[in-house]
Parts: sequence; C-alpha cells; structure tokens
Amino acid sequence: MNILVIGSGAREHTLIWKLAQSSKADRLYAVPGNPGMAQLAECIEGVSITDNDALVKLAQDKQVGLVVVGPEVPLTNGAVDAFTKAGIKAFGPVQAAAEIEGSKSFSKNLMKKYHIPTAKYEVFTEAEAAKEYIRAEGAPIVIKADGLAAGKGVIVAMTLEEALAAIDEIMGANAFGNAGSRVVVEEFMAGEEVSVLCFTDGRTILPMVPSQDHKRVFDDDQGPNTGGMGAYAPAPVGTPELLAQVQKEVLDPVIKAMEQEGRLYKGCLYAGLMVTDKGPKVVEFNARFGDPETQVVLPLLESDLVDVMLACIDGSLAETEVKWSSGAAVCIVMAAGGYPKAYDKGDEITGLTAAEEDGSMVFHAGTSSSEGRIYTNGGRVLGVVSKADGIQEAVDRAYAGVAKISFRGAHYRHDIAHWALERLKK
Repeated sequence: MNILVIGSGAREHTLIWKLAQSSKADRLYAVPGNPGMAQLAECIEGVSITDNDALVKLAQDKQVGLVVVGPEVPLTNGAVDAFTKAGIKAFGPVQAAAEIEGSKSFSKNLMKKYHIPTAKYEVFTEAEAAKEYIRAEGAPIVIKADGLAAGKGVIVAMTLEEALAAIDEIMGANAFGNAGSRVVVEEFMAGEEVSVLCFTDGRTILPMVPSQDHKRVFDDDQGPNTGGMGAYAPAPVGTPELLAQVQKEVLDPVIKAMEQEGRLYKGCLYAGLMVTDKGPKVVEFNARFGDPETQVVLPLLESDLVDVMLACIDGSLAETEVKWSSGAAVCIVMAAGGYPKAYDKGDEITGLTAAEEDGSMVFHAGTSSSEGRIYTNGGRVLGVVSKADGIQEAVDRAYAGVAKISFRGAHYRHDIAHWALERLKK
C-alpha cells in the first residue's frame, strides 16, 4: 500500500525509516518532509499540515492506504477525523481524544476524576490568582501553559521569583500565544523520569520499550527545558515491576477513562512519568510518538510497524504480537547555535555520510537542502542514533557519529544516558 506520513521532524523521519522496512509499504510520501526523509519518500511541499481538506485530497490523489500523523497540531486539528470520514485509514487519535495533549487542564481533570496518580495542581485563567496560589505553595513549583507550545510550555521554577516571572512570561507577555491564556500550576515532583509510549486500539494497550528523554539544554540537567536533547532505551528505571504497576494504575485506567468519556483513543499514547518515592505519577500525556523517544524506541521494534498500526486502527491489537530486540539505542540531538532561544539557520552541515558509514543512523529534525548540500533549518537539527547490545556501547557509537558531523554553532549534551550509566556503576 501507499503510505503518507505527515510532519517534517526527526520523529517523522524515524517513522518513514521504519515504515520503509515493511513488505506492505509500496510508495512512501511525506508532507512536507525533510531532506533526510527525501531519501526514502517523495516529499510534497505546498500543502499545509493543518488544511484537512487538502491533506485528504492529496491522500486520494496518491491512492494512499495508510496515513500516519506525526505532530500534535494536525491531530488536535482533527486530521484523523477527516481521513476517517473520507474512508482512509489514519493512525492517531481523533480530535476529541487528542485533547489529552491539546489541553493540560483537560488531562489533569481527567486524571483527578479517574484517580490516576499525578501531581497536585490548580488551573488559572487570571495571572494574579495564579501568583497568589504560588506564594501560598512556595517553590520549587511547576508552571505549564495549558495549550500546545511545541514542547516548551513548561517551566520548572526552583525559586519563588522564577515562578512569578514564569506567570508574567506565559500570561503577561504571551510567550506561548493563546496556549498560555490558561495555566496549570502543579507541585514539583522529585524522582527519575521515564517515558512509556504505547500502541492502543482504544481497548487493548501494549507498551513499547521504556525510554528516557533529556529535556534540559545543558549537561547535568542544567538550563531551560527544550523539546528534548537526547534519549535512550531501554531505561533501566523502567523495571518489569514498575511497568506492571504503570499498566495497572495509569495506562489501562486512562484508556478506559477516555472510552467512558466518549473519546475512544486509538494510536500512540505517550505517558511521561516521574518515578517518585510514592510510586510512578503522570507528568504529562501526549497524543503521539515522542520526540526524541521515537528515535530510540522504533530501532528496537522487530515487528512490522505497518501491521501494528493497522491493528490499532482496526481494533485487533489484542490478536497482534509486538516483538522487541534485546539491545539498546541512544540518540544525541545536535542543536543550532542559540537553541532553545533564537537560533541560527542556513549553516551548511558536513559529515553526514561519514557518520552513517560509521554505523550511525542520522535522522533529520531541522534541515533544508539546496544544490545537493544540507543546511540547518531549525532549533533541533539532527538526531544521531546508534544501536548496540548495551547502553555504554550505544552511547560510545552515537558520540562517535556526532564527532563526524559539524556545522557552525552546533551544540549538544555530552551526558546522554547518564542516569543509566550511573546505575551500571552501582
């Protein structure tokens, strides 16, 4: 069948790369795609990923049998609804179900209603009321823009001054636009984070290999949050015992809750969790594959991704076996100078072929091309991924790949997977 992937980042490049391995994949298309995806698929520009009518027409014109919606924006804009109405199979939640990511207040209220463990919180639409609550609660404390903010709408304030400034930034200065017209203020949770991505058909839910993202821009988890500076899988914190607890207390209950709310959830559900001294608690739910977690989870998937996605759409996941390799994968994100604030664009990237010949997989996140050359075109530019039998070897290989690539202002973290490596020393 012909397959269309919507999106232009490293997550979508990874999805294309994995889908291309399926015997069921004929022609692959990407909207708008990127130079890395162009090696595997026909990239189509000029169609907005939020124009559902144009997307449906494109899928019909290309005789597409499966659409995979990568980013959160088209999901919350009802892309899957539009494809389904047109009789085209689409992987991802419908608009009503995607609200679990589109509105943090909806997600938190759902968890409260169905007793799913998460941080204590309050929702505010007035800045002064939010500030009064923060003064009463003290710091550290977490402030989140309610709507979509490209993974950057969360501020972990370690002092009262930072927390109050965050309210001014989100609600006063509109740093995240309409996404910040409502904020969620929640308690700071201490512990180790783990990301559990899942396949679900709305009733059966099958977790993927547990992974761990690195949100802070600098080594030792310092600096502002980003969209993610790297990831690795499997994350040792995700023990079989912990995953069983997560399945029982978080994953199964939330899928049942969504069905009871009339929002049957199909696709990939991302559960971001904090492993606290009181057990795992939900930090956030996302309505799609995580980025950069996808870049380390899918290389470990041994099953045919097309088969799994179709089972999610058709409601037959309970009869589908999903197999994983026993190895490890590590992703190092190479970012543009200035990221996560204002960043450089248009710098030539060299060494991509050398990194791939050395055994790394290089997934394009923010790149452009001209006359056969590749240039930077985003904050997160590349995800350099390596797979090995163990975490240490995968880390070493990934950094060896990074060392072969260069562009002006490039920066990356040097301690990806440090939580896992520290565990290995004990």
